[in-house]
Amino acid sequence: MNFIALFFDHFCDMADTKYKRILLKLSGEALMGDQQYGIDNSRLMQYGEEIKAITDQGIEVAIVIGGGNIFRGIQTVGSMIDRVQGDHMGMLATVINSLSLQSALESIGVSTRLQTAIKMEQIAEPFIRRKAVRHLEKGRVVIFGAGTGNPYFTTDTAASLRAIEIEADVILKGTRVDGIYTADPEKDATATKFDQLSFAEAISKNLNVMDMTAFTLCQENEVPIIVFDMNKPGNLKRVIEGERIGTLVEV
Repeated sequence: MNFIALFFDHFCDMADTKYKRILLKLSGEALMGDQQYGIDNSRLMQYGEEIKAITDQGIEVAIVIGGGNIFRGIQTVGSMIDRVQGDHMGMLATVINSLSLQSALESIGVSTRLQTAIKMEQIAEPFIRRKAVRHLEKGRVVIFGAGTGNPYFTTDTAASLRAIEIEADVILKGTRVDGIYTADPEKDATATKFDQLSFAEAISKNLNVMDMTAFTLCQENEVPIIVFDMNKPGNLKRVIEGERIGTLVEV
């Protein structure tokens, strides 16, 4: 295939997508798969393939991943571990997950960069906004580790902050349920799903989309959020192409 044909195919792929630059938020718990703890390699590779499928279409992808499969700072409440120390432990857990995802992506030919909010030069680049944007423009997947680098802030807040900083078109929150419900669908069989909500509606209904700091950041900066089932193969690509799956939250 010659260069002109390759360029034409790439242009057609981009024409079929709704977003150019996204921030994908993944939970650490999702990496456990069917395990009770740690990282499930098959789930890790599934996510890697899903991400590769959209980068192959020319989508610029940034990722924030939690650390709940290893450690959550909130676990220290009521324990002998200081909350600030506990939150720092949680940040390190996100770096472990980020390294594992980086390794999975690079094993299938996806160029990546890991940037952390806490300096650890032997492992990753420090977070520098301009460098992150430049990496994205060059087609590299950028993974943001260690949250915001500050205690008392969740990885949801980190995802919102980074999305705003890199001017992402949307935050895609990949979960194990297919959207936002009136209650936890895994516990309440009568829970009903919302296809679309405004930020004001989500706040008034007290829906657990993200923590309030993250949610407010998105609302004030008009960054839409789509909550969808990341574990269903092909869903990430379908969201990118504009298919109405999951739940859309916007101003």
